[in-house]
Amino acid sequence: MPETAPFTSAARIRQAALHEQRTPSRQAAPPPRESGLGALLKGLLRTARPKQWVKNVLVIAAPAAAGRLFSIHALTQLALVFALFTACAAAVYLINDARDAEADRAHPTKRRRPVATGQVPVPVAYAAGGVLAVLAPAAAAWLTSPSVAALLTGYIGMQLAYCVSLKHVLVVDLAVVTTGFLMRAMVGGLALGIPLSRWFLITTGFGALFMVSAKRYSEAVQMAGKAGATRALLTEYTTGYLRFVWQLAAGVAVLGYCLWAMEEGGDPHADVLPWRQLSTVAFILAILRYAVFADRGAAGEPEDVVLRDRALALIGGVWLAMYGMAVANW
Repeated sequence: MPETAPFTSAARIRQAALHEQRTPSRQAAPPPRESGLGALLKGLLRTARPKQWVKNVLVIAAPAAAGRLFSIHALTQLALVFALFTACAAAVYLINDARDAEADRAHPTKRRRPVATGQVPVPVAYAAGGVLAVLAPAAAAWLTSPSVAALLTGYIGMQLAYCVSLKHVLVVDLAVVTTGFLMRAMVGGLALGIPLSRWFLITTGFGALFMVSAKRYSEAVQMAGKAGATRALLTEYTTGYLRFVWQLAAGVAVLGYCLWAMEEGGDPHADVLPWRQLSTVAFILAILRYAVFADRGAAGEPEDVVLRDRALALIGGVWLAMYGMAVANW
């Protein structure tokens, strides 16, 4: 008996270690909940996703393309439209987080959202989102134009439908997100009464679809073989299909831009060089460079991709300079 005691003790130690390895670790406790009016306001701001506001800079796209960006009236109207579109997007985020509060509490990262933690009560999130959803289009009708108000109303309705059901419908989810970007690019032109070229709409729409589908493709590649995808619909798409979508969208965007540049060539006697036509080279290079990240499955948020890659940022800067000189007839 004395000789077997050490062996029994060692066996027990090994068994305990093996049991500890096989037992799943407990989920970390949720972060402490803040309280008070200041914490509530801070939570509402976080729920409004300030990082996503950079997308609304697209409101200057149509005025910049038309060369009507630099005037006091234009800048004032565009600043107002930017604020109104941001309010609409914030309304959708608030209502979405209130609706998904229970599901977010079971998610490893989304459980830290203010509504999920209780920092922003669900009724308060619904109320704040509803107020913004009503006031933003109403303010647009009063301060800008009925067409801007109609577009903002359509955006809110479409995004709420996306949150409720459309995000679970194949292909439709890609179309809705793409249309959201296209609406941002259109609203600046509507606010200033600028006619929107068909080539502008085609290039912007398919360019947005290219980036949206590239992001979905990257998510699908990264989640391949893993359980618990953050987007349930990713399990319905195949990487081959998403690759087809972003390649198709990239091709149509390039074709649309080339036709736009050739049609809107400007006065050949006023320009030192055919800047608009030359800008097609930079545009195509930017698409090809972005496609490198899409092909690797590393095309996440578009702003992160552009800011992270110096070559892509440089190409984008060259394109902007060329297009700017074309608009100025230099």
